[in-house]
Amino acid sequence: MTRRISLAALALVALAVSGWWVASFGLVDTVQAAEERIRSWGAWGVAGSIALMVVHSFLPFPSEIIALANGMVYGPLWGAVITWIGAMLGASAAFALARAFGRPLVMRWLSPRGRQALEHWSLHQAGPALLAARLVPVIAFNLVNYAAGLTHVSWRTFLWATGLGILPLTILLAVLGENVLDMPAWSWLVIAAAAVLAWLALRHWRRTRAGS
Repeated sequence: MTRRISLAALALVALAVSGWWVASFGLVDTVQAAEERIRSWGAWGVAGSIALMVVHSFLPFPSEIIALANGMVYGPLWGAVITWIGAMLGASAAFALARAFGRPLVMRWLSPRGRQALEHWSLHQAGPALLAARLVPVIAFNLVNYAAGLTHVSWRTFLWATGLGILPLTILLAVLGENVLDMPAWSWLVIAAAAVLAWLALRHWRRTRAGS
């Protein structure tokens, strides 16, 4: 118990420092501002960008801005790699905190039948559900991290579903980031429409599978 309290206090201090760091640099206002700041860090830009993606798992600011800036600074390949690494580290940290501090409370609150049902879902359905949630951009990234940590989802399932599920959007943002300043306005409408259609198609597929 004392160890958990110490870890929680350490996490709160880390979040406070991270929040001050993000606010002091003003990196989340525009893509161009983020790009300029990352470039100004020179060789430390990669570490700073990864750190920002980790902080995003705990503080509310748009990670898409950082992902686009990474594409502008490092190109589509390395921009995607850097963003993916940062997102995975942040997701893992949030999952670990929810698993350590949140799940014990949930287990106390649930009835024995509820705990059994949650365990069965975690073992047999959590992987596809987690992957589907990652593939739909409208579902909050951070919410999925914390929710998964409250269940019996294994680390292995969480990592493969998260790593695979965030890959398409990560690559897309890195590619867009390299050309974001040259894109016409209608391109954003096409991208938004494609995202909505993908979400509707996935929702229809899940309903069809559930009904079969």
